[in-house]
Amino acid sequence: MKQVLLKQGGIAVEDVPAPIIADGCVLVRTHTSCISVGTEMSGVNESNRPLWRRVLDRPDQLRRVARMATTQGLSRTRDIVRSRLLQTFPIGYSLAGIVIEVGAGIDDLAPGDRVACAGSQSAYHAEIVCVPRNLVVPVPQALDLATASTVTLGAIALQGVRRAEPTLGETFVVIGLGIIGQITAQLLKANGARVIATDLDPTRIDLALAGGADIALSPGDPDADSQVARLTGGIGADGVIITAASASDAILAEAFRMCRRKGRVVLVGDVGLNIDRADIYAKELDFRISTSYGPGRYDRRYEEEGLDYPVGYVRWTENRNMQAYLDLLNGGRVRVETLVGARYPVEQARDAYTHLEAPEARPLTLLLTYDSPDDAAATHRIAGWTVRPVRDGAVRLGLIGAGGFARTMHLPIIRAHSDALALRAVSTRQGHNAAAVAAQYGAVYATTDPTEILSDPEVDAVMIATRHDLHGSMVLDALAARKHVFVEKPLCLTRGELAAIEAFYAAAGPEAPLLLTGFNRRFSPYTSAIVAAIAGRSNPAIINCRVNAGYFPADAWVHGPEGGGRNRGEACHFYDLFIALTGARPMHVDATAIRPTTAHYRADDNFVATVAFADGSVATLTYTALGNDAFAKERFEVFADGKVYAVENFTGLQTFGADRPRKTTAEPDKGHAEELLAFARTIREGGDWPIPLWQQIAATAIALDVEDRLA
Repeated sequence: MKQVLLKQGGIAVEDVPAPIIADGCVLVRTHTSCISVGTEMSGVNESNRPLWRRVLDRPDQLRRVARMATTQGLSRTRDIVRSRLLQTFPIGYSLAGIVIEVGAGIDDLAPGDRVACAGSQSAYHAEIVCVPRNLVVPVPQALDLATASTVTLGAIALQGVRRAEPTLGETFVVIGLGIIGQITAQLLKANGARVIATDLDPTRIDLALAGGADIALSPGDPDADSQVARLTGGIGADGVIITAASASDAILAEAFRMCRRKGRVVLVGDVGLNIDRADIYAKELDFRISTSYGPGRYDRRYEEEGLDYPVGYVRWTENRNMQAYLDLLNGGRVRVETLVGARYPVEQARDAYTHLEAPEARPLTLLLTYDSPDDAAATHRIAGWTVRPVRDGAVRLGLIGAGGFARTMHLPIIRAHSDALALRAVSTRQGHNAAAVAAQYGAVYATTDPTEILSDPEVDAVMIATRHDLHGSMVLDALAARKHVFVEKPLCLTRGELAAIEAFYAAAGPEAPLLLTGFNRRFSPYTSAIVAAIAGRSNPAIINCRVNAGYFPADAWVHGPEGGGRNRGEACHFYDLFIALTGARPMHVDATAIRPTTAHYRADDNFVATVAFADGSVATLTYTALGNDAFAKERFEVFADGKVYAVENFTGLQTFGADRPRKTTAEPDKGHAEELLAFARTIREGGDWPIPLWQQIAATAIALDVEDRLA
C-alpha cells in the first residue's frame, strides 16, 4: 500500500506492507485523510534543519547523548544516534474510510461501516490503517467521508471550547484563525456566544466572519485589548481561546489584557509561555490548557488498550468529542467546506506539502484522497531492494519485531558479520517500519504478517524481538514451523508457555530446531574468563550481583502486560548468569521486595533475590530502581576458593588472590556479538547448544519463582 512518510529531508510517498488486524482494533481502508497544517508542517520543517542546529536548540538531548556514551560506550551510542537519524516517521492523524475488518473484542462495528479515525500513532496518511477502537467513531450516513476526515481537528477545537466553559450570551475572542480557530469560532456561535475573531491574515478574518463570527479585530492592531473593551461595554471578554502558533510571548499577554476580571484564557495552540504576573494577578484570571482532543489523549490504557472512562465521571472523552463533532457537521451547525483547500491524490502528497509552504495564500488545510483497488493496497509483503549477496554458509534470518533494541544492537552486528548471518526478511506491525529497516539492512522483503516469515523455506532461523508478552507464543509458532529460534529475553512470561516449550522438545526428537534465549551476559569475555578460572573449584561459590536498573514510571510498558515486569523481563539475565557461573541446577529461590511508602516507586523492581544451587553455591541479586544513573549500572562478584573476581559494568575485571592480570575494555562488552555468532555457528556446524535447553528453562523458572515471591 502507499503511505506518506517523513524522512530526513522531507516528504516521501512509498509502498509499504499493509497492516494486519490486531485485537481491540479496526482495520480501515482510507477514503480521505486531512493534513493538519500546523502540526505536520512543523515536523517537515524540523526534518529539513541540519543536525547541528537541532542539537544547539536542544542542549538537553546533547547531555543525554553524552551520558549514554559514558554508560554504554561510544560505538553503541553512535549506533543508536545513527538509527534514530535514519528513522522514517509516519505522519497524519485524521481520516475517514470504510471498515475492512474488526479485531477481537469489538462487537459494535462491522466490515462496510463508514468511520472516522484519529490518533498520531495509527490514523496515518495511508491506504489502510489499523486503529484502536477508542479512536474510531461511526460517520452519520448523510455526512460525506471527505468532510468527516477533519474529525481530529474538529475534536481539538471542541475540547478547547469545553475547557473555556462558555455560557449563553458571553463574549469570546479567538486568536488565530487557522482551521482549528475557524472551527472554534463556529462552535462558540453554536454554543450561544458572541465571537470576536482576530488573525494577522485578513482573508482568514473574512472566512471567520462568513462562518458566523460577529466582529473582527484588525490584523496586528496594537490596541486590540482596548478594542475588546470598547466592544464589550468596558467589561472585557469573558474568555479568550488561543489557537495561534507563534514563539512570541506577546500573544498570551494580549489575551490576558483582553479579559474581564475573573475571565479565562484557554491555550489550544503553541505560543510562548513566559507569563508576566501583572497580566493575570490583579484580574484573578484562569489560564487553562486544552490537551489535544480530550480526556484519554496520551493515556495508553485509553487509546491503545481500550479502557473507556465512565460517562458519569468523564462526560467528554476523545471518542465522545469526535462523535459530537461529526454530529454537529451532520446537523449543519458547523461547516468546513469553505475551509478546505485543494484535494490531492495520495500519490501527489509531496506536491500537497509543497503547496502548504507557499509564502502567500496558504490553505487552511488540504485533503488526500485514496482510490486504489481493494486488492492492490492490502499486500502485507513487499520486496524489491538491492540486496547484498548472501555469503556461502550464512544463516538466513527472519526478524520479527524491529524495535529500538533490534535496530541499534542486533542489526548492526548482523551487518558486521555478513559471513555468518544474513537478514532475509523483516516483520513488524507497522509497515513503514518494516520497509525502512529492510531497506537499511538489505533484507529481501518486508512484511506485517509474521506467518510470511514462518512459511518461507528460504528462512533458516527466526529472530524474535517483539515486546515480551508475545515471546512465548511466537517461539512455539516458530518451532512448529521447524525454524531455529533466537528470542530476545525473556523466553516467555508464563508457566504455561514454559511447559509448552518443554513439551515441544520432549516430543521433537534429535532433529529439533535450535533455541537460544538472548541471555547475552554469559557470552561476555568477562564472564567467560571467570567461568574458566573457577572451573576446578573445590567448594561452592558465593555470587553477589547488583543492578542499578534505573527508574521507569509506574505506567511504563515494561511494568504492564506487554513487558511482564522488570523481574521477568530483565532480571532473568542475571539468573542465567548465576547458572553460567555455577553450572548447577537451582534448588531453592527466595525474594524480598521493599514496601514503598509512596506510589512513585514499585516493589517489583526493588528487590533482593537469593538462589541456592545443587552444588551448594548461593547467588544473590540486588535489583533496584532507587539509584542514580551517574552510578554504574551493573556489578557482580564471585567468591571462590580464596579468590575474588569482580566485574564492573562489563568494562573491567579485577582479580584478587589469583595470579591473573586485570582486564578492561573501553566500552561495555556484554556478549551480544558473541551470542549471535555462537547461534550461527551452531546452526552451520552442529554441536552442543550455546546455552543448554535446561539452563534456559531454569533461568526462566527462577524468574517465575521470584515473581511468585514478590506477589
